[in-house]
Amino acid sequence: MDCGRTALPEILQPSDPVRTAQSRLRPHSSPPHTAQSRLRTALAPSAILAMDINRENYEIGLPVIEKAGLAHKIEFREGPALPVLDQMIEDGKYHGSYDFIFVDADKDNYLNYHKRLMDLVKVGGLIGYDNTLWNGSVVAPPDAPLRKYVRYYRDFVLELNKALATDSRIEICQLPVGDGITLCRRIS
Repeated sequence: MDCGRTALPEILQPSDPVRTAQSRLRPHSSPPHTAQSRLRTALAPSAILAMDINRENYEIGLPVIEKAGLAHKIEFREGPALPVLDQMIEDGKYHGSYDFIFVDADKDNYLNYHKRLMDLVKVGGLIGYDNTLWNGSVVAPPDAPLRKYVRYYRDFVLELNKALATDSRIEICQLPVGDGITLCRRIS
């Protein structure tokens, strides 16, 4: 477990349609520092694209993935995600090709990621955003005492949550696990 949080695969029941669909996934994960999440996703028959600005984050979990014999299924790209996503969109061959994308990255760019990821996820595919409850701050009054970093990123998380709620291309479900995970299913 990463920081004592429950990872997405552990909260789904075996009969859950998301879990059942895992056999057809072409997932993309950002960032890749949670070995357990990468490992569970790598059990699907397709490959994983993992991105992080720091290769060390990826390498933390690599021994576990190698021991499971799944390292060959993970392509890692180091660097800021936005230029990589822009290049993938420009290439054109990735349009609508991903079944599942999970984002646990810089909160101030979540909305920028969403705009790009909608080009990459297929209709019927899922995008999961981590930390969408952001320490409970998204429901706290504006004058609530919050740690400085929580207050700083809160507005970005609120902006994302509002944008997701009004995006007619997706259906959303917010899971109150850990620090909140919002699942978005692309419907158009």
